[in-house]
Amino acid sequence: MIAIHSVQITPEILKLIASIDEFKGAWHALGALAPDRLSALRRTAIIESVGASARIEGNRLSNREVERLLSTPRIKSCSTPDKQEVVGYAEVMKRVLSSWQDLALTEHQIKQLHRDLLTHSEKDAWHRGNYKTSKNGVAACGEDGKPLAVVFETASPFDTPRLLAELVMWFNEERDAARFHPLLLIGIWGAVFLAIHPFQDGNGRLSRVLTTLLLLQAGYAHVPYSSLESVIEQSKEAYYLALRQTQATIRTESPNWQPWLLFFLRALAEQVRRLQRKVEHEKAVLAALPELSLQIVEFAREHGRITMGDAIRLTAGNRNTLKQHFRVLVGRGHLLQHGAGRGVWYEFA
Repeated sequence: MIAIHSVQITPEILKLIASIDEFKGAWHALGALAPDRLSALRRTAIIESVGASARIEGNRLSNREVERLLSTPRIKSCSTPDKQEVVGYAEVMKRVLSSWQDLALTEHQIKQLHRDLLTHSEKDAWHRGNYKTSKNGVAACGEDGKPLAVVFETASPFDTPRLLAELVMWFNEERDAARFHPLLLIGIWGAVFLAIHPFQDGNGRLSRVLTTLLLLQAGYAHVPYSSLESVIEQSKEAYYLALRQTQATIRTESPNWQPWLLFFLRALAEQVRRLQRKVEHEKAVLAALPELSLQIVEFAREHGRITMGDAIRLTAGNRNTLKQHFRVLVGRGHLLQHGAGRGVWYEFA
């Protein structure tokens, strides 16, 4: 059984949990934005999450490329492994965000999510939805996407079914008993899941999907509006270091949970800070901009860019009037201008 009693509740851990829970409690007030604004925040967060989670594992697609791919009607006809992975992650994440209340944490459900995660990946067709059959140590990826040295060894294929069954049973029992704070349980779940590495490939991506699922089920309703994966990507070295330090002790009588829990809670706190800044920015935009400018900014944020032609079709506004709105938006830093003349386009800042 998992030795959660060896967790040391330090002042920093208490402070981090308190700050995250304070935001959790205030989210309904902080998130009092118009539905279309919340929808746009969520769409942006999904794109950031999909792109970041894929790049952590060595994928090379940028957020802009991810956005274009997910906006393409025939996304199922993906031509490269990178695109196949991205589409699978996006579909599973959207399913979790829309149906988290109905997704029980069971071995069967985890296998289903893994199968769906890799459903478009041709190279993974032979193992998706099934436990691994050979060793798969965790390796960090460099800037070129190629694996570096092995970060840590994982559970053997023989031990994997038993260990994952024990992990699922432990988590559900502890969640029902409510003896420990849910953020501690979810953090430890993630560390142990990655130490087992139950599938041949896709474990890192699946662990992040499951973390989002468990956070939503624990009442952290703000999670869909700010990308945790993006936070992890920007602190990837610390991510692998914390995993290695904790993983080396997981199977001892007194595991050292501190490195991983501190990384996990700090990442959640940064996720909250980023969302706070986004909400403040949204409210400032709402308060300061006229309706025509708001429509322009909203389109640019949802689609990544906007042209004069887009703006005319969107607003039915006069070209000269729209030019003035674009000048003001660029001057205030809401949009970035690229090109000139007929080729000019604007990017959401």
